[in-house]
Amino acid sequence: MNNFLNQHEEALYVFINHALSEDIGQADHSTRSTIASDALGTAQLIMKQEGVLAGLELAKMIFNTLDKKVILESNVTDGDWVNPGTLVCTVSGSVHTLLAAERVVLNCMQRMSGIATFTRSFQEKISHTNCKVLDTRKTTPNFRIPEKWAVSIGGGTNHRFGLYDAIMIKDNHIDFNGSIEAALESCKSYLQINRLELPVIVETRNIDEVRQCIAVGGMNRILLDNMTPEQIAKILPLIPGSIETEASGNIDLNNVVEYAETGVDFVSVGAITHSAIPLDMSLVSG
Repeated sequence: MNNFLNQHEEALYVFINHALSEDIGQADHSTRSTIASDALGTAQLIMKQEGVLAGLELAKMIFNTLDKKVILESNVTDGDWVNPGTLVCTVSGSVHTLLAAERVVLNCMQRMSGIATFTRSFQEKISHTNCKVLDTRKTTPNFRIPEKWAVSIGGGTNHRFGLYDAIMIKDNHIDFNGSIEAALESCKSYLQINRLELPVIVETRNIDEVRQCIAVGGMNRILLDNMTPEQIAKILPLIPGSIETEASGNIDLNNVVEYAETGVDFVSVGAITHSAIPLDMSLVSG
């Protein structure tokens, strides 16, 4: 998780500043009108549901963006399983800062904890295999990095972050090109001309497209889209071991074990970000 933070710290601060600006606007008039500007206080973040804690490190960043003098102390860390009533952390400092940051902190931590918990439920289901759970680009606009951070906290693996860090040749790319062969040859040329080294993933819809991929070559991973576990099990022996495999499409907690047990390297599940239920928590004066 520290590695994740190191890679995305700058973008996270951009997000934090936008989020705080969106909520505070010109000023927190509710607090300014009722509490002295020099008032100091302490607040406690309490867990109200059980699940995987995520977003504590982000919370520290949010508070310290407003005021570096704020002190956050905790006996739990991101990735810990916490129960209702757990004291997640104690935050001390300017009351104005604590109240101005409260909603942004809670929104982020509740959402991230829900994603981390949902992700862990998938990864634990298939822990007896070598398969890993991937997220997708089905994320909330401008909140993608915290959501993918939550996936990693929950034990999942991050897919590409956007359109810039990997090439993923999907059905539309193939159809507009006329064939997988044409799309792959164009991709190879593009990478060479622009001197780029990017992983290449090709989405396939049937065994014929898988055969075309193998014949042309040049990809790092073949994505087996909307196929049944039975279809995937028959296709996998055709794919060289040097090429990663990924199953995708309509994978949920009820069938993820069947897909993982086929022997694919990855299963991608958009639901872990777009359908995760936030975990309830509250920040109370203490």
